[in-house]
Amino acid sequence: MKKSIWTGIALAVGLAAGMGTQAGAQDFPSKPVDYVIPFGPGGESDISARLQQPYFKKMFGQDLVISYKEGGGGAVGWSQLNAMSDDGYTIMGVNLPHIVIQPAQKDVGYTTDGLVPIYWFHYTPDAIVVRADSDFKTLDDLIGYAKENPGRLTFSGSGKGTANHLAQVNFDKLAGIKTTYVPFKGTGAAVQALLGNQVQAEWGYTTVGSQQGDQVRLLAVSMQERHPLFPDVPTFKELGFDQVGGAYRGIAVPEGVSEEKRKAWSDMIGKINADSDFKKQMLDGGFALIDVPYDEMDAWMQERKDAYLAAAKDAGIVK
Repeated sequence: MKKSIWTGIALAVGLAAGMGTQAGAQDFPSKPVDYVIPFGPGGESDISARLQQPYFKKMFGQDLVISYKEGGGGAVGWSQLNAMSDDGYTIMGVNLPHIVIQPAQKDVGYTTDGLVPIYWFHYTPDAIVVRADSDFKTLDDLIGYAKENPGRLTFSGSGKGTANHLAQVNFDKLAGIKTTYVPFKGTGAAVQALLGNQVQAEWGYTTVGSQQGDQVRLLAVSMQERHPLFPDVPTFKELGFDQVGGAYRGIAVPEGVSEEKRKAWSDMIGKINADSDFKKQMLDGGFALIDVPYDEMDAWMQERKDAYLAAAKDAGIVK
């Protein structure tokens, strides 16, 4: 008799706990969310967050309150992420290759494995960009010149150890050429160097093409398929070079956030990414959408880490 009573109590407690967990999941989020961008306002990470804002409000009924914690190319924000509230109502933008290369170079206050990305939602594809009046009409033209003039072909790009820099290192290896990469402080400065005739080409992004219009020509893009904004621009892959990538953006949470809420965030960001209007806005801005949810994170991150560190070692950026 006693056994049946205690069994019944245990079942009731278990059922109540299960109902509480389910209710908690259904009620989340129940208040505004602090969305921290580890860069200043106006950059592509900020633009991405601003595009996500109205969809989050429409789908989940709460505001994404965007704030900024800039410095150190993102390192200031990422070094503080795990000390922030772990109730699930604080998220932060994360970027690749930044969070792999920075800790590999020096102590920046965080480690790659110490961060908890829960979704990667898009990337800005690398692209070789030249001025509209350039003699390089095709990628073959550029490669031909580089082979005849080792080291003389100059590329601008946004800094050392960035997606642009690693793309240059990788492509030189694939194409069997030697070019000179000139780092500038940000994409804007790299574009101005190209337009000002300081360099012959730029390792930029598809967004440079969307923003500069008929002032520039894209020779190839680092995508699996051609970008809808540039249907006449081939991918590196279709030209015989296995090069796909760029500057990736995602969402991370403090390490203390529960598995339940990590998965909830992954589902919410995935739902925004699947919205047809959101997709169109992203593509119109020159971005490319990807979907790497929380349950696929470990394998995908390991693949990216291996590729970035190999390219960084070739470039002499890390030991």
